[in-house]
This record gives sequence, structure tokens and C-alpha cells, in this order.
Amino acid sequence: MKGLQDIKTAIDLYVDDTNTSALKVVDALHKYYFNKAVTAEIKLYKKKKKKVAEITKDLKISHRRFYKILEDKKVEFTKYNKTKEEEA
Repeated sequence: MKGLQDIKTAIDLYVDDTNTSALKVVDALHKYYFNKAVTAEIKLYKKKKKKVAEITKDLKISHRRFYKILEDKKVEFTKYNKTKEEEA
């Protein structure tokens, strides 16, 4: 708990120094650490060490969101089409 108290104190000091709210600081930290975790998982995905199901379970996000992140970062992936193509 001492570590958490130190983090709270640091955030409070930062909020006092700058003209932002504590929620904005926490949101920015969340985005930073989420992107850091996603980048690490994408590296494992590229090396084929982890599957999408494992990654989405670890990050607690949906498959669709993970595929959207892959598209945004321009990472190649295979998308399986579940609908059958009709032959004319």
C-alpha cells in the first residue's frame, strides 16, 4: 500500500503544478500503459508466440478491438471470413 500512496502523492503534486485535473492525468497514464502493453503483445503476435484469444484475454479487450488496433498500426493479420461465398 505504501507504493500506491506514493503514486497518489505524485499525482497530487503534478495536478498542483499543472492546471489539469487528476482524472485527466490518470486517463493519460492509462492510455500510455495500455499502449505499452499492446505494443508488447503485438511483438509476440508477430513472432507467432501468442494467439489472438490469449492476447485479448490478457488485455481484457474484444477481438474486434484488437483487430482494429492491428489495422491502425498496419500489422499484417489473417481475417477469416465466416460467410460462404455464393457461386453464381
